[in-house]
Amino acid sequence: MRTKRLGRTEMQLPVVGIGTAFTGIPTQNDTAVEVDEGQRRLDEELGVKTLVAAIDAGCAFIDTAVLYNRGLSESMIGEALRERPSAKDRITVTTKAGRSHLGYDFRFDAILRSVEQSLERMGLDRLPIVYIHDAMGQPMDEVLSDEGALGALRRLQGQGIIKCIGTACNNPPTNLAYIKTGEFDAAVIADCWSLINHIAEREILAEAAKHDVGLVGATPLERSLLVTGPREDTKYLNRVFPQDCLDHVSKIQRLCARYDVPMLAVALQWCTRHPQVASVIPGARIPAEAESCLAAAELEIPDELWDGLAPLLKHFDTAIDV
Repeated sequence: MRTKRLGRTEMQLPVVGIGTAFTGIPTQNDTAVEVDEGQRRLDEELGVKTLVAAIDAGCAFIDTAVLYNRGLSESMIGEALRERPSAKDRITVTTKAGRSHLGYDFRFDAILRSVEQSLERMGLDRLPIVYIHDAMGQPMDEVLSDEGALGALRRLQGQGIIKCIGTACNNPPTNLAYIKTGEFDAAVIADCWSLINHIAEREILAEAAKHDVGLVGATPLERSLLVTGPREDTKYLNRVFPQDCLDHVSKIQRLCARYDVPMLAVALQWCTRHPQVASVIPGARIPAEAESCLAAAELEIPDELWDGLAPLLKHFDTAIDV
């Protein structure tokens, strides 16, 4: 798979990795994530199978967080790496600290403890990136202080336990504020960069370029809408798409069909056509989703399709509950 440099870091990331927020959550239909944090029915065996399938399909980048499934997503990564031990040397695994199912805690000792527990769950000795996770609503000066989250991650960086430090927020304005500080090597940007969501164009992309912050795009598929197109039987987590948006996605879908290219491939590859966006991390619940996303990353997309897509690129506001 094609790789890109992650901002000012020395890392080369594959243009598509795998996100694990929903890994191991059985599907209720073939498209929708219909359950919230309190209702998810995690199947750990299914989650491990999904990650092993991703590894076997060539996955070289997995992103996770202590928040995801109460730490079990990290545990499933650990088990998958035990089943495929040779993969440890070729897979980049990144995680986040500061938010868990117990709430928010950006104190120095809490961050140190969080990273230590993450390493233990995944069976790793060090991590290439740890992100400060979902710091929205927190006093920024405290999070960035020597006694706060950033100070703790700088300590771990000095010890060689982590290499780079990032910010990851579901809230684009909060991510922007942290990117603007220039303190961060990388950022996971969610809910702001997809074929139908261009919030990142307002400031995030420019500020990231200014400080050469490497970007990883989350939510590139808009809760499956950019995989299947509009469907009446699908409910979208944290999304209410207006009808004009759904109609527009159908136009994009028809364009892709004209060239016999899955919209999934176009949605993923378009995100990383921007020079500052190194990779995207679509979520994979089941093995087939992981395999299809990784295969989509390697499909050749004709220039004529990109040319036809250009006039269809448009931002739509959606109802997002964070």
